[in-house]
Amino acid sequence: MTCRQLYQAARRQLSQAGAEPADAAALARAFLGLSREALALHGDRVPAPEAAAAFRAAVAERARRRPLQYILGEWDFLGLRLRVGEGVLIPREDTAVLVEAVSRHIAPLAAPQGLDLCAGSGAVGLALCQAKPDARVTCVELSPAALGFLRENCARYPAFSVHPQAGDILDPATAGGFPPASLDFLAANPPYIATAALPTLQPEVLWEPPLALDGGPDGLTFYRALAALWVEKVRPGGCVAVEIGEEQAPAVQALFAQAGVGSLRLLRDWAGLPRCVFGVKQ
Repeated sequence: MTCRQLYQAARRQLSQAGAEPADAAALARAFLGLSREALALHGDRVPAPEAAAAFRAAVAERARRRPLQYILGEWDFLGLRLRVGEGVLIPREDTAVLVEAVSRHIAPLAAPQGLDLCAGSGAVGLALCQAKPDARVTCVELSPAALGFLRENCARYPAFSVHPQAGDILDPATAGGFPPASLDFLAANPPYIATAALPTLQPEVLWEPPLALDGGPDGLTFYRALAALWVEKVRPGGCVAVEIGEEQAPAVQALFAQAGVGSLRLLRDWAGLPRCVFGVKQ
């Protein structure tokens, strides 16, 4: 079969499986070495047998609803190329609004210091350093698997002052390692899906680690810990920003207000959905 025929067959296979047919283009680029434009111009080329076999295997994986990001092993987030795979949450465009809000707040500061909690791949911490190159970020992550990806991604960007650290943000001992009122910012994309809702998620999301998704019975377990253990680490005038589920803003804002965070705002993601609670430590 030609590259074009393989690509067209892949689109049909993915569509029949309920996956996104457009993902065939990303797989063709990765395994056949042809972009969509190149497929139009050079699609009559017959690929090497090894390349064709690898492409077919990747399409079969995607048809099983394995996330495209895990198949490719890398994914872009705000211009960063990050390693991803089973065991780490996939960076999503939704999180960009959190990065943008914190970046604006720390822009006037000299060498701001802060935390990226539940750091996963390091997408938030690295993106903050990309926007503010003199920022210093400690990325705290519990999962050994995710910590491996975090360390690898930090090593990819040695110019950034981003430091991976193993730790459980629900554990007071982890929080105790950071002095009160010592940080200019606190950012987190914590697990926020209610436990009972996990089985209802899209098949692709179910490939991602439950540890990065399960926010407890009401989805608010990690926000309570952030308010109780971590807000105090931010100095007055510093900012707190967290990603949230679409209906969690009132509860999260109430928790943070009680912890001494003011000027609270609900920010919407690029799709217009409620996505981030942002405030300033009083």
